[in-house]
Amino acid sequence: MCNLGERESVLEKLGFPVDRTTPEGSLVDAVMEDNGILYASGQVPFDGDQLKFVGKVPSEVSSDEAKQAAALCAANVLRAVRSHAGSLDKIERVIRITGYVNSDLDFTEQHLIINGASELVREVFGDAGKHARTALGMAQLPLGASVEVEMILRLRA
Repeated sequence: MCNLGERESVLEKLGFPVDRTTPEGSLVDAVMEDNGILYASGQVPFDGDQLKFVGKVPSEVSSDEAKQAAALCAANVLRAVRSHAGSLDKIERVIRITGYVNSDLDFTEQHLIINGASELVREVFGDAGKHARTALGMAQLPLGASVEVEMILRLRA
């Protein structure tokens, strides 16, 4: 096993192995860097090559499952960030999380679903994980995923 920083160790203890990979797109990068700001592309709840938690919330995917999906999406974003930066310990802070929920028409608790991502980030980063956030309900998401999460983070100078 590779050497893990403090934040990678927390992520592993939470049940998200840092070396687990997800399928990569060919047209966009998982992370783009501009003047020390990392823009992480949206991630859906892949666990390795398997897409989990597929469908509308809450009719096909329960709210509890969707919250787990949000945490998995956030872990996938952090894995991509780690791959780009070399270590999560190089991150000064998480600036913003945007979460998208594949919602039934009358579902209005997207914010509670995306708490799964926010809680994971706070566990991993502590105070540096405090962030601005938007939680949105969508008519559909790529591959029928229940949740997608993207982030903006700042590298240490």
